[in-house]
Amino acid sequence: MPEFLIPPRKIPRSGDDTPAATLLRYVWRMSGWHQVTICLLAVLTAGLTAVPLELQRRIVDRVIGNEDLNLLWLFAGLYLAVLLMQGLTKYVLRMYQGWLSESAIRYNRAHLSRIYECRQAGAEPKGNGEAGEAVSVIGQEVDKLGGFVGEGLSQPCTNLAMLLAVGGYMIAVEPLVALVSLVFILPQIVLVPLFQRRINRLIATRVRMMRALGDSLTALPETEGSLEDSDLPGQLDGIYDNRLHSFLLKFGLKAANNLLSALAPLSVLLIGGFMVIQGQTTIGVVVAFISGFDRLSAPLRELVAYYRVAAQANVQHRMIARWM
Repeated sequence: MPEFLIPPRKIPRSGDDTPAATLLRYVWRMSGWHQVTICLLAVLTAGLTAVPLELQRRIVDRVIGNEDLNLLWLFAGLYLAVLLMQGLTKYVLRMYQGWLSESAIRYNRAHLSRIYECRQAGAEPKGNGEAGEAVSVIGQEVDKLGGFVGEGLSQPCTNLAMLLAVGGYMIAVEPLVALVSLVFILPQIVLVPLFQRRINRLIATRVRMMRALGDSLTALPETEGSLEDSDLPGQLDGIYDNRLHSFLLKFGLKAANNLLSALAPLSVLLIGGFMVIQGQTTIGVVVAFISGFDRLSAPLRELVAYYRVAAQANVQHRMIARWM
């Protein structure tokens, strides 16, 4: 038995070789109650996000306005302590997620290798057992699917908690500025599912193409005639076209989201600046809100990325389940 830096999780076998019925059941089978612990850690990490915003507001309004040096050092010390605590919890969270994911990948590769070995030996009549397809499934596809285990539940918990913590803080401090600015965030939530459904279909098609390409490459030494007479050129062209279609949708979605995210701080400057001039709010609120929307954009991007990764993992899970 090798000496691991961190031993992998011992995943109990289910008793048969049938795949999990859904992606969520697969995640639970690979990680179990560790998901509860990691989600609690994720919520703790996210809960610390709103604290620096309040400290920023107080530093600008109370400390700088009153020229209180002692209070400045106190708030600066608290700010540093919160940042260090948040950095430490985030580091532990990432390591925990990585450990669960890599444990799942290791288990899945060993499990699918046993299934493939049985097929080759003739003990399992199900499936075609082609070498190129097996290499694609056990190599690339399992890596993508298993990598989702660590983030399966904790990632949305983290980012949703961050959005609620920061958004709730901003609404509590200055509802009008917060609500008008949040209007630029809502369209992003609508755009993502619309784009992702089309991307999912392209992903499923590409997985089938990659498996077929693996079979063609495996059979190439036995093929008579030139490379141009084989299926490879057409397969490569199909994969290229598929990838370009995916880029068109993915980067278009990213550009739209970036524009909307950039408009939110601008609305804070316009509306918040007007309210400061009218004496209806303070400069500290505007500073904290600009920083707040920067903190909102990060979890929003992460949620968009998570939605995409989850959709891809779901496609991958279905296709690996069919191969099994």
